[in-house]
Amino acid sequence: MRDTRTAADAPAPRDGGRVKVLFPLPLYKAYDYLAETSAGLAPGVWVRARFGPNRLVGVVWPAREDEEPAVEPAKLKPIEAALDAPPLAPAVMDFVDWVAAYTMFPRGSVLRLVMRSGDALAPPEGLVGYRPAGARPARMTPQREAVLAAAEGGVLSARALAAKAGASESVVRALAAAGALAPEPIDPDPPFPAPDPDRPGKALSPEQQAAARRLIDLIAREKPRPVLLDGVTGAGKTEVYLEAVAAALRAAPDAQALVMLPEIALTLPFLKRIAERFGAEPAAWHSDLGAAQRRRVWRRVLDGSARLVVGARSALFLPYRNLRLIVVDEEHEAAYKQEDGVIYQARDMAVARGALGRFPVVLASATPSLETVVNVDQGRYEMARLEARYGGARLPDIALVDMRREPPEPGRWLSPPLAQGVDEALAAGGQALLFLNRRGYAPLTICRRCGSRMKAPDSDTWLVEHRFENRLVCHHTGFSMPKPEACPVCNAVGALVACGPGVERVAEEAAERWPQARRAVLSSDAAGPAQIRAILDAMRDGEIDILIATQLVAKGHHFPNLVFVGVVDADMGLAGGDLRAAERTYQLLSQVAGRAGRAERPGRALLQSFSPDAPVLQALASGDRDLFLAAEAESRRLTGSPPYGRFAAILLRSRNEALLKEAAERHRAAVPRADGAEVWGPAPAPIYRLRGETRMRFLVKTRRDIDIQAYVRTWLKRARLPGAVRRVVDIDPYTFL
Repeated sequence: MRDTRTAADAPAPRDGGRVKVLFPLPLYKAYDYLAETSAGLAPGVWVRARFGPNRLVGVVWPAREDEEPAVEPAKLKPIEAALDAPPLAPAVMDFVDWVAAYTMFPRGSVLRLVMRSGDALAPPEGLVGYRPAGARPARMTPQREAVLAAAEGGVLSARALAAKAGASESVVRALAAAGALAPEPIDPDPPFPAPDPDRPGKALSPEQQAAARRLIDLIAREKPRPVLLDGVTGAGKTEVYLEAVAAALRAAPDAQALVMLPEIALTLPFLKRIAERFGAEPAAWHSDLGAAQRRRVWRRVLDGSARLVVGARSALFLPYRNLRLIVVDEEHEAAYKQEDGVIYQARDMAVARGALGRFPVVLASATPSLETVVNVDQGRYEMARLEARYGGARLPDIALVDMRREPPEPGRWLSPPLAQGVDEALAAGGQALLFLNRRGYAPLTICRRCGSRMKAPDSDTWLVEHRFENRLVCHHTGFSMPKPEACPVCNAVGALVACGPGVERVAEEAAERWPQARRAVLSSDAAGPAQIRAILDAMRDGEIDILIATQLVAKGHHFPNLVFVGVVDADMGLAGGDLRAAERTYQLLSQVAGRAGRAERPGRALLQSFSPDAPVLQALASGDRDLFLAAEAESRRLTGSPPYGRFAAILLRSRNEALLKEAAERHRAAVPRADGAEVWGPAPAPIYRLRGETRMRFLVKTRRDIDIQAYVRTWLKRARLPGAVRRVVDIDPYTFL
């Protein structure tokens, strides 16, 4: 995509055509520029212009009522070029404005989420492909024959043609020189094949058919509301909502649909299911893509030829031409919360995107978030339900192990009942899953002589031992070092000991107990995306007897022969005073237990706990999810906590501790008084020192009917911020570290 108008070619502006341009920088507003004529530079057009000393690509932005007064034309810089690319759709620009206002981040920073692909507007030029020219050289070889045969399939680059023919690129170039192949310019980013919404999907059960019909009816309404697809684990929610995707694609020839997944590990196998259902590869968008792949997806979403997108949370900000449906799978997942850069909750932003674009949003989960459940109860969302597992499979039996009465042997972490459960599963020819949501070998390394704890440099974060690699790793900062022989504080040799279990330590015990079993460890530390996929495939195919895993295994995976799940530490998620601790524990453990018994063989799960009387664990054992959610909702309502109230977190951080404390005190003194609003703090963050910065936090709590953004904006305008102190606003915070 190239410049079609340049400052050198264009005459000086005659009519003073004024346009506003927003750049993908931390800017709260669009800036005025002069165009040759305002006609042809409508909002959404990509332009190049000078901003400060740099020539940048930006977007002509709609004028807003709250903009500052216009600058005199004589002081305005000219637009240097308009780019030959499809304009940004009005719905995308409205979404950028809305997200910026809601999250309180600069409008240009949100635009950067849309333009994050970098040079996608300017693909590589001069790429050449080859097609048969009709001539044949006098001397033919098997490799030349193979290349000419491969060229019959369409125009391909020399590298692609050589790979397809099993020959070298020199053979391709020799045939071109001999006139047997004709060069032809090629687009490096070919369009994605069109999905076929009328292609038959998998056979649905009567309950699935009824849920699919209800889903399609709900999303076809003139003013559709978000829909919760609530189904137990193994109920076949995916096949149901794919029918809704088909209906959305069928409704218009240029309609686009987005299916959001919380993790890459789910995205990769899901692409195969999409291809089977629609007969075409969808456009995938996630952090594991290379630059060329990302450019292709971005360009084809912009021009509308990528009609079906599957991606992680950032896929929400792609420049869709005509987005008509969003599906948020596993909508309860905390992974949808973006904690760096622009801070947002992708599920909530998806609902807002649907409201702005007047199209439906489907939220799918076996353990829906309390926010979503309350929205259903209050009539804001619709609901379709699946109450039985597909194919007659039964939900697993869940029981608790009281670790106070049946503790493990000294130096071990698996209780006798849990070890017996693995024994029985293996004896019956089934598979077992040992779940512990803690990476590495041990979460803490301590010196038994002086008592010092190993921490990351300039941080208050513990170093986690990874014994397989003999390293100590910080999971917050990424710092890594070989495990030292001696304590760095007292120099005692051999005094560093591991405290507590991680998945590697559980795997070590499993190797001692079941040496003949085929075992594997699944965690994000131990494997990359390709290795994760290989382990999950091996588990599905019955090539693993015991899988020791973190939460990577908890959702979206089908293991037909898994009959036993053992949760090593069911209490772990309940610590720390997190508002959503009980809810997250229920969701995670329910999803993990739900991996068992998904085919013909029944499954069961045992949860080890030192607090088996905790309401959330009792709810898991009884299988009464709705009773648990009702109790959790009542607790939140009584305290005015989300979803019955609003939270906003303010984080101050600085390398200068004295300035940080001074800034925190100024913020405390500037807190506005308002009925229905409270501000707690300042208080040191739970991780006070991180990467050399000290950190203080405030928490704002308001009633649901109060504009919390307006309150925070008023407050922060009154609090002067020193240049050495940075401030981050998190609307609807999920973590408090």
